[in-house]
Amino acid sequence: MDVPTSAGPGRLVVAPAERPRALLWLGHGAGGGIGAADLTALASTLPTVGVTVARYEQPWRVAGKRVASRPAALDVAWLETSPAVAELAGGLPVIVGGRSAGARVACRTAAETGAIAVVCLAFPLHPPGRPDVSRLAELLTPSVPVLVLQGDRDTFGSAHLLRAEVEAASGDRANVRIVPVPGADHGMKTLKASPLTARDVRELVASTTVAFVDEVLATA
Repeated sequence: MDVPTSAGPGRLVVAPAERPRALLWLGHGAGGGIGAADLTALASTLPTVGVTVARYEQPWRVAGKRVASRPAALDVAWLETSPAVAELAGGLPVIVGGRSAGARVACRTAAETGAIAVVCLAFPLHPPGRPDVSRLAELLTPSVPVLVLQGDRDTFGSAHLLRAEVEAASGDRANVRIVPVPGADHGMKTLKASPLTARDVRELVASTTVAFVDEVLATA
């Protein structure tokens, strides 16, 4: 379904659960769309366990542009789509998330969307080769539970580096859970010599997210 925003129409692609108990709203990265393997894995798996999945295409992507909008514009379009997502949820809890840039948007706006949790796939902690530029503050913005699935070969920040920086941050960060994806890069792709195959990665992403959602809903 197309959703009008001040930046042009965005698009929600919905995989409905037969008997939903929550809705997971996911955004895509700056270098790709909602067809990313990890987003697709969640859209095909979560509905089977009672979680409707709505993948959101930002207006720039719907318009066929090759360059993503600035972060502030991404946030505006996301927030302007929130009422449509709430209507889809029909009063059920909403969990937000996404991959890379989409994860950043979800974190920055989690409070405004009323999300009960956040799922981050390949959170871009630092631009490659730029350790002086950090997005850690964005990841630490939500007060609700946050799951991060991060490759240990991610050039935007490995799982090990991300965990170290979260643990070094001031305050209680117990709400942020980081799960390494062995051998995976920023696109969740693995090498032939990696311990996990592409299928293994998809299954790890899906099963870990299902367990996280179950836990969040049990305490909501």
